[in-house]
Amino acid sequence: MSRLFSVSQVTNYLRALLDGDEILSQVLVQGEISNFTHHSSGHMYFTLKNANSRLRSVMFRSNANSLQFVPQVGMSVIAQGNISIYERDGQYQLYVSSMRPTGQGKLYLAFLDLKEKLEREGLFEPEHKQRLPFLPKTIGVVTSPSGAALHDILSIIERRYPRAHVLVAPAIVQGAEAPASIVQGLEQLGQLPEVDVIIVGRGGGSIEELWAFNDEQVARAIFNCPKPVISAVGHETDFTIADFVADLRAATPSAAAEAVVPILAELEMSLVAWQNRLSIAMQNAILRKEHAAQAFSARLVQQHPERKLAELVQTLDGLDERLLRAMSDTLTGAAQQVQACATSLHALSPLAVLARGYTITLNQAGDIIRVPSQVEVGDKLETVVNQGRIYSKVISVGGIGHVTTDNGDCIWPRF
Repeated sequence: MSRLFSVSQVTNYLRALLDGDEILSQVLVQGEISNFTHHSSGHMYFTLKNANSRLRSVMFRSNANSLQFVPQVGMSVIAQGNISIYERDGQYQLYVSSMRPTGQGKLYLAFLDLKEKLEREGLFEPEHKQRLPFLPKTIGVVTSPSGAALHDILSIIERRYPRAHVLVAPAIVQGAEAPASIVQGLEQLGQLPEVDVIIVGRGGGSIEELWAFNDEQVARAIFNCPKPVISAVGHETDFTIADFVADLRAATPSAAAEAVVPILAELEMSLVAWQNRLSIAMQNAILRKEHAAQAFSARLVQQHPERKLAELVQTLDGLDERLLRAMSDTLTGAAQQVQACATSLHALSPLAVLARGYTITLNQAGDIIRVPSQVEVGDKLETVVNQGRIYSKVISVGGIGHVTTDNGDCIWPRF
């Protein structure tokens, strides 16, 4: 009767057999590197292959750090290690402890030769790269209609920018017929006026599986395409000739979809933000213009001829008032001076002297008689007294201060 085993028991049994085999515990394997991945953990995962077989291989970080070269796809190497089973997948693989290069594989050499040729012709130059449209209305895709790459592209475009239309040119992306099929898809989409940009690519694989994108005719079809072309071949670590010729290289088909369209929701939020900023800017500009208009209006009012005339009239009124006040002050001052002079003059006036009882005696010539020696007997005199005059005739002249006059018949013709 057969014994019942679990999957783990079978796997562990086979692993024990492989680990106990003397030959497989320390084996040297020569092959060409394919599907190489240098993980962020430091471990290296790759496949060793020849024309007929493939051997899954892994080199842990502790051993990978001692390598004296950088492994690359297509490189021929000799790897030393042991064969065992990876329990999770139930697959046998080579656990590489050391590795040295023995040369480069034929496919890799062909890749380098074509790359050098096209580079000399200038197909990789930046001046030939076309800029991607910001908001493409129609996006062309050249890929397998049944592959996961197309599903990823359509899902991301639908999520990010559902307004875009997608036209798919079904193509064979692996095998001998793949290059001609890819070229045909590029030419068909490139001739459609509604197509704004084209994505060409496929999911990851070995160098053989991706080899159609290292074909010279595919490279020239991408270069000659009138529409911008995004190359999205394989995984992030996979590089093909199509990547160098394309207007943009995307690490994966998903990355190509993200590069070709923006996120509609973010655009709408940006538009709202810009609209708000524009509205605020317009309001501020209007306020500034209103303030400037008010300032100009105030200046215009100040410079208006009527305003100037009113100001001149006001100035004239002020000057008139000042003139009147100045004239009044001048007249008042002059009156005060006249009054003062009149007072002084009155004090010095002979009439004032006469009012106090003094007299003034004049001879016939009108001269004031100050001393007796100025008159002679017979001279006619005029004595001015307060409120009148007295006329007399000298009858005698005595000593100092004595003059005798007779008023009886003193009549002067001039009086």
